[in-house]
Amino acid sequence: MEAGEEFGPWLARQLKLAGKTQAELAQELELTRAAVSAWITGRSTPRPTVMQDIAKALGTDLGTVHTRTTDTQAGLPVTWYHRPGYPDGGRDLGNAAAFAFDADVQVLARETCQNSLDERLDNGRPVRVRYTLHELTGKALDDFREAILWNDLFPHYSAVSEIAGNQKVGRVVDAGVRDMYEKGRLVLLRVDDYNASGLVGDDYADGKFAAVVRRQLESLKSGHNAGGSYGLGKATLWATSALGLVLINSTLSESHEGRKEGRLIGRLELPWREVDGKPYAGPAWFGRPDPDSPGAEVARSWWADEETIARLHLTRENGEPGTSFLIVGAHDVASLEERSSDVEDETTDVDEEGTEDTRDIRRMHRRLVKALGRDFWAAMTGGGGQLPRLEVFVRAVRNNGEVVVAEEQVNPAAEQPSRTRALRTYYEGATVDRLTEAGQVAARSIPLKLPLLGGAAGTLGTHQAVLLVTEAANDADAPKNQVHSLRGNRMTVKKAGVQKLPLGTNPFQAVLLVGEAAGESAPFAQEAEEFLRAAEPPEHDRWGQTEELTLRWSPSAYRRINRLTTEVNHAVRELVARPRRGRSEGGEALRKALTVKTRPKAKAPAGPVVPVLDALDATIGDDGEWRITAEVSIPRGDEIVPMVPVAQLDVRSGGRPKLEWAELVAVEGCEVEDGVLRFPPGTRRARFRGATDVTSHPVRTTLTRLVLELRAGKGE
Repeated sequence: MEAGEEFGPWLARQLKLAGKTQAELAQELELTRAAVSAWITGRSTPRPTVMQDIAKALGTDLGTVHTRTTDTQAGLPVTWYHRPGYPDGGRDLGNAAAFAFDADVQVLARETCQNSLDERLDNGRPVRVRYTLHELTGKALDDFREAILWNDLFPHYSAVSEIAGNQKVGRVVDAGVRDMYEKGRLVLLRVDDYNASGLVGDDYADGKFAAVVRRQLESLKSGHNAGGSYGLGKATLWATSALGLVLINSTLSESHEGRKEGRLIGRLELPWREVDGKPYAGPAWFGRPDPDSPGAEVARSWWADEETIARLHLTRENGEPGTSFLIVGAHDVASLEERSSDVEDETTDVDEEGTEDTRDIRRMHRRLVKALGRDFWAAMTGGGGQLPRLEVFVRAVRNNGEVVVAEEQVNPAAEQPSRTRALRTYYEGATVDRLTEAGQVAARSIPLKLPLLGGAAGTLGTHQAVLLVTEAANDADAPKNQVHSLRGNRMTVKKAGVQKLPLGTNPFQAVLLVGEAAGESAPFAQEAEEFLRAAEPPEHDRWGQTEELTLRWSPSAYRRINRLTTEVNHAVRELVARPRRGRSEGGEALRKALTVKTRPKAKAPAGPVVPVLDALDATIGDDGEWRITAEVSIPRGDEIVPMVPVAQLDVRSGGRPKLEWAELVAVEGCEVEDGVLRFPPGTRRARFRGATDVTSHPVRTTLTRLVLELRAGKGE
């Protein structure tokens, strides 16, 4: 049973909502104004016999006055507040933050699940996230439109449709409204999390509620290992709505106004528009008018009753803290790029032009499961003494209960079998140093040297990341031969293949655990979290140069990450390489079993032969130079043409800028004279290394691609 709000603050708010003064209430109760003032200031409380009179004066029942877990229904009704146009004539033609992401349910899954992980309560239990796709038609659609006061919104949508041809947001909204009317349906996508903090805090002051509902580009995360840092992720909710509309119901982990359950608010994102000759800036809020705002016009959150919550399709399964986001008019434009071969495609909705429907809830269900398994398999994996941090469920229904796709719990072992096994083995302490048998998991420590803040020379310390490598179990492990890198929140940040694997390498999968993912007690784990978090772009899908990394550390801080990647690739190649057999191993048995016919040796060409570049390894050095190691293969011949290695920058058009060499050194099978490679007669393979001259680089190295050519003669 939820504890109610203190009587004084609750009564003061009810009087504001009802438009009554303390003196007017005192007159109705036939008491002194001093008595009412004493209740509001908390100096005293009314006698039980007076409670009934207070309920009557406020137009509510006695239970509401006693429990005080909700507002009375007297006074200002729930409505829409549209922000007025700017007095200086400025216009916002959409929320710029929403343009950072595509209208893609897979992007939505990544951002919302990351936020839920970041807000998980620190009680040892996982945060549970449920995605519900809900298609409304017929009476169910009519009832929902009535609940959100659609008739009040329609003039604003009509105004946006009139200017739809001039800007992107208007076209998306216009298409969403037309789809609802022409096809008689609306898709809702609800994201519920449980065992999370909820949207705590005041409607306007600093806090998580205001950061999500009122503000842009503000990120208030609970821990230093949080996945988000830009305050952009919440924009995916509105980007996924073709109507720009999201409704919210939050159960709080900390009381606000004396209560926790049923805190509702809605936010609408539209471009600038003009309705009945009055300009509106863009956003609007669905809530109860705030009596403290000018003209009591601004809408704030309200504590809703169960019936209202149900009509808005925001009923939560229990009183556990967390938040429900309802995306109204969900669509998945990116799904058009994906062609699935599932048998369910036979029932995929098709529009009048014969193209696949972006609101097909079956396809959206599949894409959600795929994305969640790909990006959050590690957070859903436990083993040894380590419990999973996350549980995720996905379902699809129609019209308040008809099951379209039964609820499915995302299973990390099915989506990422090899990596899940590798991580579980690591948690159980059963890894090995080398892979000698099927099913084993090899572990290797990889150093990450952390720089000092402020660009100071030197190293703060060395954090030991953990690399896990195991064989790829089956076809579900596609694509193979990849490293998934993650840090403390257990979301996959970086996915990258390993280059220059030895021939005949068996398919494998690898995991890199960095920061607190390598263990909260690992040396410099928190510092590694902070460093890598700053190295992530808004998409949180890689580590590299960012503005924050440059400002807080230095322009060259990203090189520490490049070195980490180089060390990881080297360790993977070493772990997956097949051991070479000795010359005598198996030789006698083969000679007895086989008859080998020898061919006459091929004649060497009469003229000069031209060496060919066979392999190249290139990295960016500490000073921004390209550092290369190259291998050359040479046809059989007595005379070998000297070659000149030429380094160039790859460009889209025009001639490639040529780079000068600061260093060019022979390693084996060749000699370097004045920038020319010369090869002794009979040489079949050679190797050399070099470093470019940074002063000859026309642009920063990290923004370029390198091309290396071998040219005959003088290299012209």
